[in-house]
Amino acid sequence: MATPVTPDEANEAIRAFMAARAGRGLWSDEQAEYERLLAEWAAAVRIGMNC
Repeated sequence: MATPVTPDEANEAIRAFMAARAGRGLWSDEQAEYERLLAEWAAAVRIGMNC
């Protein structure tokens, strides 16, 4: 995770990522990127809950 983001920003990144791949499954490298984005979102949610 390069920079902290808000949960909304992370969620938007996930939505854009998935929209670009609509109608098909994820390839191996895409699955890894999706999991990275999901971890970024989860971290942003945890940080937001600790404020």
